[in-house]
Amino acid sequence: MRDIRDIKAAVVGTGFIGVVHVEALRRLGVEVTGIVGSTPERAAAKAKAAALPAPYPSFEAMLADPAVDVVHLTTPNHLHHAQVRDTLAAGKHVVCEKPLAMSSEETGELLRLAEASGLVHAVNFNIRFYAQSQEARARVQAGEIGDVRLISGGYLQDWLLFDTDWNWRLDPAAGGSLRAVGDIGSHWLDLVTFITGRHVEAVMADLTTFIGVRKQPTGPVETFSGGAAAESVDVPMDTEDAAGILLRLTGGARAVVTVSQVSAGRRNRLSWEIDGSEAALAWHSEAPEELWIGHRGRPNELLLRERGDYPPGHAEGFPDTFKHLYRAVYRAVAAGGPPPGAGGAEYPTFADGHEEALIADAIAQSHAEQRWVTVNPVPQEVR
Repeated sequence: MRDIRDIKAAVVGTGFIGVVHVEALRRLGVEVTGIVGSTPERAAAKAKAAALPAPYPSFEAMLADPAVDVVHLTTPNHLHHAQVRDTLAAGKHVVCEKPLAMSSEETGELLRLAEASGLVHAVNFNIRFYAQSQEARARVQAGEIGDVRLISGGYLQDWLLFDTDWNWRLDPAAGGSLRAVGDIGSHWLDLVTFITGRHVEAVMADLTTFIGVRKQPTGPVETFSGGAAAESVDVPMDTEDAAGILLRLTGGARAVVTVSQVSAGRRNRLSWEIDGSEAALAWHSEAPEELWIGHRGRPNELLLRERGDYPPGHAEGFPDTFKHLYRAVYRAVAAGGPPPGAGGAEYPTFADGHEEALIADAIAQSHAEQRWVTVNPVPQEVR
């Protein structure tokens, strides 16, 4: 088996998340040979400002570099399908930001190509890798809360609260027809599926656009940069600011989730509670070291993090989740390919990305038709 420090990566995309990918890889000792930006000029400027590796002149030049073993794609959603396909065709392992692609037809194609290639393929559902997410999964799988009955929670942000807030995700051509659900709701859905082992069978969704017209800056804007642009144009909005979704899961479990990008004061709050027949678990990302355990016949507990890279009391947070995810992915790369049954406990694969796309299809149809819609299942052989 290779040492992961001998594996080399390239990162495509130089926005907020692209920088996070580079930093996490460096912390693991993985060399990032270079970056790819929307233009060579913007990539060079970002490399200088954020101390990133030197940029490649193009995406094609990066793929042609034999030194690159793994490609990380952190580009706008509409680029994922073609870039993943080209990366696999070049014989390189791939880590893709979510959503995997713009439609379930595209994610299904990418899943088939990835499975046939024998290459390692992962979707960046990093929230699984908070230590207390792993702890919760272990407790549920061990039967400590009994049968999973009810899951509740949400993912709330405020970065698109005002009509002057803008990002490429607001454009359906770049981000997709589901915005809040696709961007952050997918994280919540993947996380509770991972923890409970239950999969979504049917949905009832209500999507709402509170800000019907937004002011689009005439120049480029980076995610979470804040502030209003000096010059802008009015653009009608078709994608949702918020969503409320009821879900039926395998095994008879039920769930309800609220997703919002217009909740003032909530910078990045993902929360869940899982109620079982014997006990309950609850967690939220603004206090990631704490796992609440609820009981009926004895006092409730608050479990502080024990597992992880740092001793208890030395907080682990958002950047650490990327490092833990990539450690799992690069172990598979070092071993020569995906482990048997990858897509379960080890790391999220294209099968998980395809599952989220199928759920998104059902959510969009449910809202449009105002009824319960069954989710098409992912084939068992690729779970």
